[in-house]
Amino acid sequence: MKAVRYHSYGGTEVLALEDAPWPVAGPGQVVVQVAGTSFNFLDIALRSGMLTEVMPLDLPHTPGIDVAGVIAETGPGVTGWKPGDAVVALLPNAVPGAAAEYVAVPAEALAAAPTAVPLADAAALPAVGLTARQALVEDLDLQAGQRLFINGAGGAVGGYAIQLAKRAGAVVTATASPRSRDRVEAAGADRIVDHTREPVLDALHGERFDAVLQLVRSSPEDTAALVDLVADGGAFTSTTTPGPERPGRGVRVGHVYVRGEGASLAELVALVDVGELHVDVAERLPIADTAALHDRAVAGEVSGKVVLTP
Repeated sequence: MKAVRYHSYGGTEVLALEDAPWPVAGPGQVVVQVAGTSFNFLDIALRSGMLTEVMPLDLPHTPGIDVAGVIAETGPGVTGWKPGDAVVALLPNAVPGAAAEYVAVPAEALAAAPTAVPLADAAALPAVGLTARQALVEDLDLQAGQRLFINGAGGAVGGYAIQLAKRAGAVVTATASPRSRDRVEAAGADRIVDHTREPVLDALHGERFDAVLQLVRSSPEDTAALVDLVADGGAFTSTTTPGPERPGRGVRVGHVYVRGEGASLAELVALVDVGELHVDVAERLPIADTAALHDRAVAGEVSGKVVLTP
């Protein structure tokens, strides 16, 4: 089969579309014929070697932690799934990914694919949707009527976080650049702060929120300043730079390490199928364009979720 792989850490020159061994479904696994995967910035961090100490890879490695496709084979001990089932999943970070024609997937990570969107497009849901859900439900415990501030809402996680927060009944203030403003507005943000016009803290004039979600990589000092936006007894969580452990004032601080849980993903799929969660795909490209896409992403030329198809 064909797969995008790299045999050493490095720049985009290490990425190659090449022949690779067909995956085999081991115990508790299925093999999925890939309809689509999606690009995440984690793919760049892993490929460049930035995360070798915390997430070492067995090389050669195939990128792509999101997968949507059809089950081709089930392994020993797998129940509830059969060949021909359309599924989505978030793969563990260090296993061979889905920028390939076939991929092995832990059965516990599977959810039935949404029927309201094309199967390949469903690959835009798992990683970012689960990240947003985990941040809001588990870390922030967001409740109806609470005020939520999202810093860096222009990306895919921000889009899902806004939608889920509005569904929960929260009032959402979000930062966005002019390039992503329309997407953030369409997701349902009540107020949008243009961070390119003035510093975020200046624009908020000392306002405080019940919950703050940080989606932008920043210095520890800048992150601590965002924690100061949390009202007494509120909550802060980040997908990037962790906040201070003991900020005081009864503020809870969390950090999102997204997990590939099939049951949680199934909840998101159900929302997609009833029209309460929109899957936004900015671009669709073949996996052969993976290296060029990584270069564009590093240059800041990628906005929104990109789906890659074999």
